[in-house]
Amino acid sequence: IELLHPYGAQSPIAGFLAKNASGGIHHICLEVPDISAALETLKARGVRPLSDKPKIGAHGLPVVFLHPKDCGGVLTELEEKCSPA
Repeated sequence: IELLHPYGAQSPIAGFLAKNASGGIHHICLEVPDISAALETLKARGVRPLSDKPKIGAHGLPVVFLHPKDCGGVLTELEEKCSPA
């Protein structure tokens, strides 16, 4: 579980809290071993990503979000697992 706080009035979290004053689940995150392969598999199955390619997320790892309409109404984040040191 990760607690989120908006960095500013225009942040996505601020928008979520404006629509959901009592809070709630913003998104779920699933770790995957290879984000590019996972993304291609999901695209082939009709799941739309919200961006064309992964970006570096808050934990310094590649992430991509999936369209909620393709994931049962839930905003879903894929995060590539950190490689063992």
